[in-house]
Amino acid sequence: MERLRIDKWLWAARFYKTRSLASEEIDKGRVHVNGAEVKPAREVKPGDTVAMRREGMTRTVVVKGVSNMRGPAPVAQQLYEETPESVLAREQSVEQRRLAPEPAHSIEHGRPTKRGRRDLDEASKGWGDRWSASVDDE
Repeated sequence: MERLRIDKWLWAARFYKTRSLASEEIDKGRVHVNGAEVKPAREVKPGDTVAMRREGMTRTVVVKGVSNMRGPAPVAQQLYEETPESVLAREQSVEQRRLAPEPAHSIEHGRPTKRGRRDLDEASKGWGDRWSASVDDE
C-alpha cells in the first residue's frame, strides 16, 4: 500500500479518535497537506507534510508510512515524524501555558450559596447608601 486517504491516515496514526472526527476537522480547514487545504478523500504518501491545527497549536508531521489499520500507539507513532520546528513550538506553548495559567482555573467555586449571596448583599448595602444618582436638596 503506497497511498491512503488523509482521513484514514489521521485515524490510523491516532491523531483523531474516529474517522468521522478526522473528516470534520479536514472539512473545517484545519488540516493541510504540503501547504494546501485538502478534502477527506485526498491521498497521502510517504514524504508528504501534514499540518494539523488542534487546541490552538499547529502540529507539522512528515508521513513516513501508511497503514489502513489502527494499531497500538507505538506502532502508530512509526507512521510519522514530527518536524523540529513543530516540536519546539509545542514545547514553547506548553511552557507558556504553565507559566501563565488560565484565569478561570483559579476560581474555586461557581455560583454563591444562599449564605454567600446574603453576605454579598450585606456587603453591597454600605455602598448603596452613600451613592445616589439624584441630587440632594438639603
